[in-house]
Amino acid sequence: MIVTAGPLQQFVSHVEPVGVLGGMGPAAGANFMRLFVQACMDLMAERGIAVRDQNFPEHWLAQVPVPDRSAHLMDSAAPGALPLAHMLQAVGRLTALGVRAIAIACNTAHAWHAPLQQRFPQVEMLHIADETAIALQQAGITRVGLLATEGTYASGIYGKALQTAGLVCHLPQADERQVLMAGIYQGVKAGRMRWAGEQFAQVALELARRHELQALILGCTEIPLALRALPAASQVRLVDPSRELARALARRAYLHAQIHTTTPPETA
Repeated sequence: MIVTAGPLQQFVSHVEPVGVLGGMGPAAGANFMRLFVQACMDLMAERGIAVRDQNFPEHWLAQVPVPDRSAHLMDSAAPGALPLAHMLQAVGRLTALGVRAIAIACNTAHAWHAPLQQRFPQVEMLHIADETAIALQQAGITRVGLLATEGTYASGIYGKALQTAGLVCHLPQADERQVLMAGIYQGVKAGRMRWAGEQFAQVALELARRHELQALILGCTEIPLALRALPAASQVRLVDPSRELARALARRAYLHAQIHTTTPPETA
């Protein structure tokens, strides 16, 4: 009789459940989950954790149709509490599932980050601008441009984070912002990805040339869906805040993770 032992099996414990507030728009939320899964795989590989189904964290996506964020931020007559009310309901559902941290898969929605965090102090509401600023600072980048919605510009969510990190940020001109908004609403949200990419690239290249930028922050979750690269000659780095946020969420999920290795019973 030959007795053999099976291969070592590895699993992790104390992986925290996390959540994602999406739906703004749905394609951006779905893309964020793809980025999050990849971030988890990268993190597991870095830490020597076996990349297998059972070692991924429990994660929940709430795809909620939240009223237009930019419209409410730009129109003083619009009921500003309306987007917040929908987001509060969604975050409430996520916290009921036991999540420990939540990522908001929309840049503009971070204008309501403070009241969301205040209402749910038991969970950590990650901030997309803070995570992006930290990543840029660590990369040694000091001069950036921001492509975003009018609502994001009006909210100033990136200004403080970038300034704190020692970065100088340049914004598009008024007419260029309208081109970006058209690319987002009449382009990505309408499924016209190629046309949207052309609009985004037009503004990106002009902004980078005008200010000799090192990097461009794609500060709307839908811009990276259509703008994936610039001509090689531009040598401007495209930074996707959603990717940085996804990496931060993965780090929170595995913050207290413990690796265990077991040997299956011997068999004859």
